[in-house]
Amino acid sequence: MNETAAASTLGATSTQDIERALSGSGLVLDLGAMRVRVRSPISALASHLQQVYPEFPSQVESGFCDANLELVQSGGIRRFIRRQARFIADGIEPFEPFPRESTLPLLEWGINWCFAHMFNQHLLLHSGVVEIGDVAMLLVAEPGSGKSTLTAALGLRGGRVLSDEFGVVRLNDGMLLPLPKPIALKNRSIDVIRGWSRDVRMGPVFPKTRKGDVAHVAVSRASAEARFVAARPRLVVFPKWVAGAGLSLAPVRTAEAFSLLTANSFNYGVLGLAAFSAVSRLARDCRFVRLEYSRLEQAVPSLIDLCGHAASERARA
Repeated sequence: MNETAAASTLGATSTQDIERALSGSGLVLDLGAMRVRVRSPISALASHLQQVYPEFPSQVESGFCDANLELVQSGGIRRFIRRQARFIADGIEPFEPFPRESTLPLLEWGINWCFAHMFNQHLLLHSGVVEIGDVAMLLVAEPGSGKSTLTAALGLRGGRVLSDEFGVVRLNDGMLLPLPKPIALKNRSIDVIRGWSRDVRMGPVFPKTRKGDVAHVAVSRASAEARFVAARPRLVVFPKWVAGAGLSLAPVRTAEAFSLLTANSFNYGVLGLAAFSAVSRLARDCRFVRLEYSRLEQAVPSLIDLCGHAASERARA
């Protein structure tokens, strides 16, 4: 890999070249709303990045990055017994070391931590974001509600994945900015998505992490290539997976939706009036729906239909 390799993707780059970049001047991951440089001597990380970022450009350059990240092996006796990896972002180490074999989950959680702490120029919602046609849909929910599973399933039915973790609302115009990192699945969701589509590209399963078993789904080429294309939010869904439940879709009143959005924001309290204005814009421009489901076979077509209705309503307006 060299300075002119920006046109090549990680999936088309040799593992050895990725290893050299990581152990040298660093591999740049251009994620749309965020750009990071990753350095690491841990060789297994190269093939893992190749699997979960296959459609992203392979870049080694000295340009500006929002964060400079390092994943290094712990020193001392940990180099030989129960080996560990450390995550360092611009000299800050926000986490306790992880087992060395869980370097990719450590990197992914680290990038999320950096974004949540650095990007207060936007309203950040705890949300998956998928665009169906020209309708951008926010899937706003607490962890464990099934939003990442829905995001992955919708992406595998042709939706453009903007994010599975952050609804990034630009304050000046209310547009959603993409951050199409790999979609993190946990525990039972891993097998659910494996069975959902033959086209799924999934990295290795990391067992018994601090969040259980974890695997990452690569976003499509279209999602990766559109990582600089903002989308207008038109639909907000509050999903909840309930074992054995039938499909239930119900409208949510604006006042309740406003409260749910603020409760599921990373930085509403930090932004103050600017956040209030951004959520007010969402309340004005979007339709709000509560979804309860247990089966993707029912939930996904219903959400696609909702996006179709939202597009029709927009055309008539």
